[in-house]
Amino acid sequence: MKPIWIADDDQSIRFVLEKALQREQLPVRSFTNPREVLAALDDDGEGPQVLVSDIRMPGGSGLDLLEKVKARHPGLPVIIMTAFSDLDSAVSAFQGGAFEYLPKPFDLPKAVELIRRAVEESQREEVAQETIAETPEMLGQAPAMQDVFRAIGRLSQSNVTVLITGESGSGKELVARALHKHSPRAHGPFVAINTAAIPKDLLESELFGHERGAFTGAQTMRRGRFEQAEGGTLFLDEIGDMPFDLQTRLLRVLSDGHFYRVGGHSAVRANVRVIAATHQDLEQRVREGVFREDLFHRLNVIRLRLPALRERREDVSMLTRHFLQQSARQLGVEPKRISDSALERLGRFSFPGNVRQLENICHWLTVMAPAQLIEPKDLPPEIVVAEADAQAVSHSAGSGGASAPTPMAGGPVQASDWESGLQAEAMGLLLSGRSDVWDELTRRVERKLILTALDTTRGRRIEAAHKLGIGRNTITRKIQELGLDPTH
Repeated sequence: MKPIWIADDDQSIRFVLEKALQREQLPVRSFTNPREVLAALDDDGEGPQVLVSDIRMPGGSGLDLLEKVKARHPGLPVIIMTAFSDLDSAVSAFQGGAFEYLPKPFDLPKAVELIRRAVEESQREEVAQETIAETPEMLGQAPAMQDVFRAIGRLSQSNVTVLITGESGSGKELVARALHKHSPRAHGPFVAINTAAIPKDLLESELFGHERGAFTGAQTMRRGRFEQAEGGTLFLDEIGDMPFDLQTRLLRVLSDGHFYRVGGHSAVRANVRVIAATHQDLEQRVREGVFREDLFHRLNVIRLRLPALRERREDVSMLTRHFLQQSARQLGVEPKRISDSALERLGRFSFPGNVRQLENICHWLTVMAPAQLIEPKDLPPEIVVAEADAQAVSHSAGSGGASAPTPMAGGPVQASDWESGLQAEAMGLLLSGRSDVWDELTRRVERKLILTALDTTRGRRIEAAHKLGIGRNTITRKIQELGLDPTH
């Protein structure tokens, strides 16, 4: 990990932060003025992991330093330290792209926590950039994907809003990143947010930011994703799940280019290109009254449909080899090869999780396959079970339905099968560099458990809670947090 740079002319501040960060096993390097920082950047082209700078120093201000550092390292998180009397200046730092500001005198544990958050953000950005660099421009050779590539090319010099549709796991974020990379905004940030993965109560603040004191726990002003994406692209994934009241706020931003932070009274200008994505039928959501028709038309300027992997089976072989190579690089092991018979068997699989599922399978194979050459017997349980089910259905149909489905060798699906699937999904998320794997998988498991229990009780919550072994208040809270169908 690269060091955290601290720039402050106050020796006591530098000393306290250095010792606190060293106790956390974080490397530190200190400077007394902006000139030293800029000289170090010239000598060390890699730069720091995070820069923490005072706002007022001899020989230059922290705001000037912020501007110069951002010109060289746009993705570097910069924390501005400021006295309360300089609060207006600190707020203006956000226009220059500061990650956060730290009021003096500060609480040391909270300062360390803030710096850790900036480090995590910096590392996530590095992983994302490495992933982009490793991902080939051509995601497939199938005619359906060639249509997508041509559309990206036609949109390369446009700032128009794009709506990407396609099943979960089909690669919608990759297309959004390609649109950004080839657009006039490529020099700016690419900021992604999954609107379905964030609780409704937090989503507004995540998108638009909040002012200090806007709600309990809002101790500092925080920039939302719109401000973080200033001059670049904001990718709104799973837009079909956005709460209805927030759809109104989003429509206003798309219409006039301004928004208000939570608890704020001054309009903030949004110089952002919006790309949205969904796996849902938005026209149907409009007819159901859960998605605003005017917002739909605002988003649906240009629509790109991504084909499911089963619609481009000719790409399975190329993608499998690519993902096996990628997994091996990430794990630091020798890449595994796959036999033609195993590839043929993979090609017959329907891939309900699309390209993401194939990627996870390749991660699983890299770890679990016993030999360097992957054979059909090494494929994960979901492939074996699916093929056995297909053969059973075929056999039953061929015999006029007279025979019972032939069970697969070894009997019905065992608990280890779904556990292996969970292991593969967890591995895929962990290797992707995400830092919310626990929350993401816990949310999915809770969602499935509650929906299944409600199905068995025909929507009776108290009975479902009893079957699950949880309380009535717990299931009600979880239904609200997870945004489950209110008709249950």
